[in-house]
Amino acid sequence: MNVIPTAIPEVLILEPKVFGDARGFFLESFNRKTFQSVSGLDLDFVQDNHSRSARHVLRGLHYQRVKPQGKLVRVVSGRVWDVAVDLRRSSPNFGKWVGVELSADNHRQFWVPPGFGHGFVVLSEQADFLYKTTEYWYPEYDRSILWNDSQLAIAWPLDGHTPLLAAKDAAAPQFAQAEVYD
Repeated sequence: MNVIPTAIPEVLILEPKVFGDARGFFLESFNRKTFQSVSGLDLDFVQDNHSRSARHVLRGLHYQRVKPQGKLVRVVSGRVWDVAVDLRRSSPNFGKWVGVELSADNHRQFWVPPGFGHGFVVLSEQADFLYKTTEYWYPEYDRSILWNDSQLAIAWPLDGHTPLLAAKDAAAPQFAQAEVYD
């Protein structure tokens, strides 16, 4: 597995080794020993999630204020632009974001640590998005930040299209009003 650092050191892009031939391909999507070796992180993942979304669906920016989740995310069908936003007030990267294209073709994974907001927009006709979490989902702690907050200034690749949003994402507070981490 190859690790690609990002502008925020705790956020990682991971590229698994892909073995392919005329029949198709094989890759190991997760191996705890390998993940620990390349990332320095020894994590217990407790939940796996799978979402399918159509083109221009934008999900996020989501986080859990209490019991924060780390997320190891990947795409198994289609393409997305995936974003992590540092919501830790004590961090030198507070309010900064990094983004990466994840696709079924590039097989990349994105490590979004606890204390970060997370979101993605679908670039293909549809996308299947899988993620492992380090904490269970608790709806009472679920929070969102408005996807197009001017202070965050995330460069979503929407090509002039209006994203399709869930009601909670459309009504999310601005970053300045959001409950963040200490």
